[in-house]
Amino acid sequence: MYPNIKTYVDGLTKEFKSIPENRKEILEKITQYIAKKRVMGSPINLVYICTHNSRRSHFGQVWAHVAASYYGIKNVNTYSGGTEATAFNINAINSLKRVGFTIKPINIEKNTTYHVFHDDNETPSVCFSKTYDDAKNPQKEFAAIMTCSDAEENCPFIPGVELRIGTTYDDPKAFDNTPQQDAKYDERCKQIALETLYVFSKL
Repeated sequence: MYPNIKTYVDGLTKEFKSIPENRKEILEKITQYIAKKRVMGSPINLVYICTHNSRRSHFGQVWAHVAASYYGIKNVNTYSGGTEATAFNINAINSLKRVGFTIKPINIEKNTTYHVFHDDNETPSVCFSKTYDDAKNPQKEFAAIMTCSDAEENCPFIPGVELRIGTTYDDPKAFDNTPQQDAKYDERCKQIALETLYVFSKL
C-alpha cells in the first residue's frame, strides 16, 4: 500500500469512536453480510450505488477495495453504479489523489474509465460511470449499498440483490465551484473511508 494512503488509513482506524451509534448499527449489517459470505466461501460482491455514479459511489467502491486489502479480507469485489451514467467527477478524482492514490485514465472519452491504484502490487479499482445494472457489475448475489437518498428512492427494486442498505451521505456536488469545494470533497471522502474501514475492522 502506498505510504501516504497507509498513513491516512492508520489515522482513520483511531477515529472509529467518532462514528455515531446509529450509523454503526447500519454499518454492522454490511459487516454481517460480508462475514456470512466468508463462511460460505462465496465471492463478496459489494456494489455502491448513487444517482449519477460520479462521486460518493466511487468513493465507496475505492475505499472498500482498500479496506479489504488493509484488513486482509480475500475474495472481495467492489463495484459502483447509478440510476444514470454520467462521468467519474474530476473533483472526486482530485480528492482521492490528495490522499495518495495514483489515478490513470485508460481512455479519453466523455465518460472516461480510470484505474485507481492504492498499491503497485494489487489490481486497481476500475472506475467509470454506469448504471447499477451495467454488464460489468454483478447481476446476482451482491450487496447494494445506497450512498445517496435519491438513489434509495429511485431504485425501488434491484434484481439479484441479497442485501440492500442505505448509508446515505451528503453530496459534495453542492459545493462545486465554491471556495469550499476541495474541503467538502475531502470531508466526504474521509467520512466514507472511515465508515468503510469500520465495516471491515469488525470482521
